[in-house]
Amino acid sequence: MSETFQPWWFADALAQENRPPRPSLNGKRHADVCIVGGGYTGLWTAILLKQQQPELQIVIIDKGLCGSGASGRNGGCVLTLAPKLSTLTRLFGAAEAVKIVKASEAAVYAIRDFCAQYQLQADLRIDGALYTATNRAQSGSMDGVLAALNAHDINSWQTLPRDEVQKIAGSTRHLSGEFSPIAGSVHPGLLVRGMARVAESLGVLIYENTAMQRIEYGQPARVITTDGEVVAQQVVLAMNAWMASQFRQFARSIAIVSSDMVITEPCPEAIQALGLTHGAAICDSRIFVHYYRSTSDGRLMLGKGGNTFAFGGKMLAEFDQASRYQNQLKQTLHDFFPRLAEVPIAASWNGASDRSVTGLPFFGYLDQQPNICYGFGYSGNGVSTCYLGGQILSSMVRGEKDGWAQCALVSGPLGYFPPEPIRWLGSMLVRNAIRRKEACEDNDQRPMFFDKILARFANAAGKSDKA
Repeated sequence: MSETFQPWWFADALAQENRPPRPSLNGKRHADVCIVGGGYTGLWTAILLKQQQPELQIVIIDKGLCGSGASGRNGGCVLTLAPKLSTLTRLFGAAEAVKIVKASEAAVYAIRDFCAQYQLQADLRIDGALYTATNRAQSGSMDGVLAALNAHDINSWQTLPRDEVQKIAGSTRHLSGEFSPIAGSVHPGLLVRGMARVAESLGVLIYENTAMQRIEYGQPARVITTDGEVVAQQVVLAMNAWMASQFRQFARSIAIVSSDMVITEPCPEAIQALGLTHGAAICDSRIFVHYYRSTSDGRLMLGKGGNTFAFGGKMLAEFDQASRYQNQLKQTLHDFFPRLAEVPIAASWNGASDRSVTGLPFFGYLDQQPNICYGFGYSGNGVSTCYLGGQILSSMVRGEKDGWAQCALVSGPLGYFPPEPIRWLGSMLVRNAIRRKEACEDNDQRPMFFDKILARFANAAGKSDKA
């Protein structure tokens, strides 16, 4: 992470925490479990393991500070996998798909209960999610999702009248929408830093600014760092977007793409006038969606995915800078909310999202090593799905034969992107086609046929399956 730039959420969390960095690892440590990565996935895995087996000796190492990756810089939208039921069914069958959807919904309440139990002040508000249409082309895009959920009697979504959609969304740009109460928003930086403190209180040892150099297979395995090593019976790789550059076998399993965000200065009177004092997450129905939510101190955060694609799955320096799309984001913010035109933007930032071919995370064992497991590919849906990831990885570590270790997501990558430079060139071709297509739709014009065909290659990037 850049020494001179920090995304707004993470910088705010560090300022409120006001503590020095944790020590880096020097020398050799022995552990039952070594977790590489101190974000949501690694921390949930450690916490759940400690809750199940308090005697386990668990060490977490992070190349930067805990949460300095995607966990501390995402939009803080707490969403479920329910809108992905059709994709889950196609890949894994109906029974497993329903199980995963229910678990992703249970994760929302598990995070709520966790924050209450440990008295974490993370601005968590379980006030629902609203998926909308902002032009005629997007209308009806959730119809297939609702039909599939209804068919399995697990539908928490309802279609709302236009006036109610606009009231919740705070903007007349929204023409229709579906709402689910099982969702909300959170301050992602406060959540991840709070999770790290809880993990330590349970006895987990955390070393920050400790980069893994390599893994030596065996029983035990050896995780070699810059200035030391951890000798552990079990290793969990919770590195998310960094997996592609660290392990060549995963170079084509994900595409690294930015999600870019802006956040306003506090404007509580304007937020109240817009009716956005709730904590619901609002997303439109684009492929690369606009998403936004308010904060308890009267700010508005707006983001958009699908902007900067990394060549070769490399982590770009640009991911640790202010967003180069901040002017476009600011214009979109003002288009949605003309009332906020005079409100200053407090910050912009972006971060790397690990997009899988299916749009779903996947888990497995590294090179068939039974004591080294991994999970990544959250595709922009990690805030609550990482809890499910922690359940899966902790079950894999424990070697459970009838638990989450048997989940269908424990299948490794279910598809691969083309090799470079085809992947990057194709990404640019598809991204630009989507931009032209959605610009036409915003103006109620018919997109070019070629752009519509190309856009279908990125359908998995959306927040929900398309009708």
